[in-house]
Amino acid sequence: MAEEKRIEELSFPILLAEQIRKAVEEAELFKVECSDVGKQVERLSQMLRFAIRFATSTPSLYERPVRCIFFDVTKNLERALTLVRKCKHSGLLSCVVTITSATDFRKSFNLLDASIGDMKWLLSIFDSVTSGGIEVSLPPIANNDPILPWVWSFVASIQMGPLPDRVEAANQLALLAIDNDRNKKIIGEEGGIPPLLRLLKEGASPDAQIAAATALLNLATNQERVRIIARELGIPVIVQVLFDSSMRVQIGVANLVARMAEHDPDAQEEFARENAIRPLVSLLSIDVFLDETNHEKPSIQSIVQNHKQKGQKPSTTTTTTTQSQNHSTDSRSSSSSSLYNSDAIALYGHQRKDRENEKPEVKLQLKISCAKALWVLSNGSVSNSRRITETKGLLCLAKLIEKEQGELQEHCLMTVVEITAAAESNADLRHAAFKTNSPPAKAVVEQLLRVIGEVSTPSLQIAAIKSIGSLARIFPARETRVIRLLVTQLNNRNNEVATEAVIALGKFACPENFLCVEHSKTIVVDGVPPLMKLLRTNEWSQFHGLTLLCYLALHVGNSEALERARALTVLEGAVRSVPAQNPSLKELISKAMYRLEVYRSGIHPHRHSYAP
Repeated sequence: MAEEKRIEELSFPILLAEQIRKAVEEAELFKVECSDVGKQVERLSQMLRFAIRFATSTPSLYERPVRCIFFDVTKNLERALTLVRKCKHSGLLSCVVTITSATDFRKSFNLLDASIGDMKWLLSIFDSVTSGGIEVSLPPIANNDPILPWVWSFVASIQMGPLPDRVEAANQLALLAIDNDRNKKIIGEEGGIPPLLRLLKEGASPDAQIAAATALLNLATNQERVRIIARELGIPVIVQVLFDSSMRVQIGVANLVARMAEHDPDAQEEFARENAIRPLVSLLSIDVFLDETNHEKPSIQSIVQNHKQKGQKPSTTTTTTTQSQNHSTDSRSSSSSSLYNSDAIALYGHQRKDRENEKPEVKLQLKISCAKALWVLSNGSVSNSRRITETKGLLCLAKLIEKEQGELQEHCLMTVVEITAAAESNADLRHAAFKTNSPPAKAVVEQLLRVIGEVSTPSLQIAAIKSIGSLARIFPARETRVIRLLVTQLNNRNNEVATEAVIALGKFACPENFLCVEHSKTIVVDGVPPLMKLLRTNEWSQFHGLTLLCYLALHVGNSEALERARALTVLEGAVRSVPAQNPSLKELISKAMYRLEVYRSGIHPHRHSYAP
């Protein structure tokens, strides 16, 4: 039925052409002009018949230019038919009434010439996709929009042409789309996305898949086009390519996952439902030794204690030797954990040799792309963060944070930031993924503490401090090294790092933390002097500094450190400068001032009585 309807729609201009032929024969006025119209229409009719034969015999026809040009040709034929029919009756009065001048014929000639030009271009497109080559000339219909026929030509080649032309056309679409929103919109509106997905899915060659992935990446820069890709069932296709393609292809596809998830929350969740996280984690863990056994593994508390050695940096040789010793003491575990994790072996067994021979820079770029995709997928998503922790994702991220530098280390660390933020907001995830006896949790905490204490890059320190703050509720009261490490960062020369340390300490000392009093006692030992300095910096630091100072006053208001720093005086001055838009901070300061006043007067009420 669809095929019959298409034939009927395309045949309508041929019926008009036949009616014009009969009208020309019956014309009694402007016979020469009508005869010229008839010749143009006859030529146009032949082109229309050829185009219809091609269209009906091509199952993968790209219909957008056909329908658009046929529609324009139909309008011009209808005008010609109206004009020629007016020439049927003779008589001077009829001539004056029906035809103003020969100008109407000149207009009709021009319109029919334009239609002939459009049909020539359309037939050249059909010819080029069957014989090879890409037609990039401009038909008359494109006078006002020269980009449109280029898009039509490239999309037609992708949909109907031989493989080399399909690859070239996809590359050309990618160039058209890059940094040009109008071109992206035209490509999306003219049906360019489905053939690109088909080219990606078929896997005819790595070059074809890379070209398709690049074009889709350049198009997926807003929610509307991302949703077009999703509606065309592109997400299952993309995930399948992640599973079974070459590394060079997977780089482009992983970038596409990140781009789509970044612009559309629905796509972010659908990628997770299609199990995209599993191949991403597996690809990220290539050449990474993952040993989750608990043999002689220290607890999180022991890991933190190891950082008490005056901030001494463990050497690479020592780390390697320790890993070697662990490897020899548990040979069974080591034999079951090869350079690839079990998921990677299952997914890529038949391509393993090719992957092992791939260039190191290709492997590195693949890991960078996968880490970026995991970062975006976990951003603000508890469910996706849980999926990552249910694989070997946490352990893999910790290993790469330890061993790598640059973009890969940064992306892995930012993924951990998102996972810990999700754990902070979701108790079930926190208890499941960050149990004290969990090897992945221990590994992550160890690397976060190492980055805070040993790395000098502010952006990395900020990310690690943020993650530790999100995990504040997992640390027991006896675990004082984490807090002391954060207190040390209050003296950091970079104000943003110092402010992030204040925010993290606030999560240890806030009333919602069950161990807030014990943690506050640790903070107040050395943290008050640098905290007071931060109160004199910018407004953002002052806000969080005042919040932490209030928590300390509420929980350990009798501290000599607070008295020496004249905390009450500071709060009295601050309460007057707090803007009216922040009533919660003003109320918190009032409670803290009351507590400090009570202790100064020698009265010691119950610690939870915050107001008179």
